[in-house]
Amino acid sequence: MNYCKLLRRHFSAVFVVLLAGVICTGCQTSDSQFAGSAGAAAPVGNGKAEAAAAQTNVSSDLINVGESLIFSFTDVNPAIQAFETHVNENGTITLMENQTFTAAGKTHVQLEKEVRERYVPKFFVKMTVTIAPKERVYFVRGEVRQSGQQFYRGPMTVLKAIATAGDFTDFAKKTKVKLLRLNGEKLTINCKKAITEPARYDLPVYPGDVIYVPRRILF
Repeated sequence: MNYCKLLRRHFSAVFVVLLAGVICTGCQTSDSQFAGSAGAAAPVGNGKAEAAAAQTNVSSDLINVGESLIFSFTDVNPAIQAFETHVNENGTITLMENQTFTAAGKTHVQLEKEVRERYVPKFFVKMTVTIAPKERVYFVRGEVRQSGQQFYRGPMTVLKAIATAGDFTDFAKKTKVKLLRLNGEKLTINCKKAITEPARYDLPVYPGDVIYVPRRILF
């Protein structure tokens, strides 16, 4: 009788120990999974936000095709008067000594550094290069609600440009919108297709461009 009681107590103690171990293991697994999930989510979200912010800040400072730049060269002998040059359709500019530089897609600071390194010491003993962007604008005319000049503040497309001008009037011919580049290139955009297929039809707008929305014929 005493032996049976002792055996029952032994098995009860073993069962309690095993049950406690299972519960503790489950708690640790759940906690670690939760902590790992929460820990992973925060950095991913913050990283995306920081990357997007960085991209926005950089893109607004990039030089664009069609932009006019004012160059100043100081600390040179003889002195060079400041002058204005235009970023052509290939994204390049040509400066003194027939030196060509790719300007589009670079910041003003990057281009300043590149220009200086090209001229010093090959052409000049020393030089300080300063690039100032001319006020960047584009024009939206015709059948829009606020026709006129708009300030260019970063990457722009035809549909976005029309939106900044108050959008189309009720009489706009959306299928024959004209885009005139500074280099004389003339393009026609079907804005109805641009809405559904922006990657194909919603063309980029550069500083100095003119967008003209014609009036449709009413029957």
